[in-house]
Amino acid sequence: MKAVRVHQYGGLEALTYEDVPLPEPKEGEARVKIEAIGVNFIDIYHRIGRYQGALPLTLGQEAAGVVDAVGPNVTDVKAGDRVAYASVQGSYAEYAVAPAWRLVPIPQEVDSQRAAAMMIQGLTAHYLAISTYPLKQGDTALVHAAGGGTGQLLVQIAKMRGARVIGTVSTEEKAALAREAGADEVILYTQTDFESEVKRLTNGAGVDVVYDSVGKDTFDKSLNCLRRRGYMVLYGASSGAVPPLDPQVLNAKGSLYLTRPFLAHYTADRAELMGRVNDLFEWIAAGKLKIRIDKTFPLAEAAEAHRYLEGRQSKGKILLLP
Repeated sequence: MKAVRVHQYGGLEALTYEDVPLPEPKEGEARVKIEAIGVNFIDIYHRIGRYQGALPLTLGQEAAGVVDAVGPNVTDVKAGDRVAYASVQGSYAEYAVAPAWRLVPIPQEVDSQRAAAMMIQGLTAHYLAISTYPLKQGDTALVHAAGGGTGQLLVQIAKMRGARVIGTVSTEEKAALAREAGADEVILYTQTDFESEVKRLTNGAGVDVVYDSVGKDTFDKSLNCLRRRGYMVLYGASSGAVPPLDPQVLNAKGSLYLTRPFLAHYTADRAELMGRVNDLFEWIAAGKLKIRIDKTFPLAEAAEAHRYLEGRQSKGKILLLP
């Protein structure tokens, strides 16, 4: 079978499209014939070596397809089931093996592309808004990259929770997407200082929570946008890693809370995973949550997909198709 692997960490040239042996499921595992693969920033971090694993490494953590074989003692799925998964390494391939408990059934009304597009970004938006800082009626949230894939979903869920949403975006096109998702206010950070604009929009009070996937370029000003005892939720670093922080800064800026959450810690067992997934599929079926697929690339063109994502051009989900 074909897969995209990294033999040495590096740039786009590090991605190799090559033949690898078909994996066999072990006890508690199932093999999936993949139909759609999600592309995420964590894949870039793995390619460049920010997050390191054993080399050679098959990239990708998210996919949807059909179970074609199961190992011993598997009861959660069977051959022929349509499934999707997240947080399992090795999805840039025609087939992948995953722990059976991580495979979630795809409802009949959802196609494989939307299911793959929903998993990491949808689960991330869900845990951020429901668990990390549980938004409630009357809260005000600042969502960075509100026109991107996760941002659009986070805005939609925040609005379902009754929050006021201020989004930041880089272009007019992304501003339109953020507004379409439900953002109450949208700041073009390339034209306006988002810190001063947030303070203006909140009459100097600041926001209850900042959801920041950008990192280095936004972190310091994001802290300044928070109310006293506000929550800084740093869940990504598309502009680079945030430098080390003296915790005294959190005191000086108003006894702030800072967390750096990770999806796997919010989908730690099948019950928690299915609870979040069931919410997401239910919202999709009811038309409350819209998944926007921005662009698809053949699996062999994974480097082009990475180039597109690294260029901060994404306006929704990017998929690879085997």
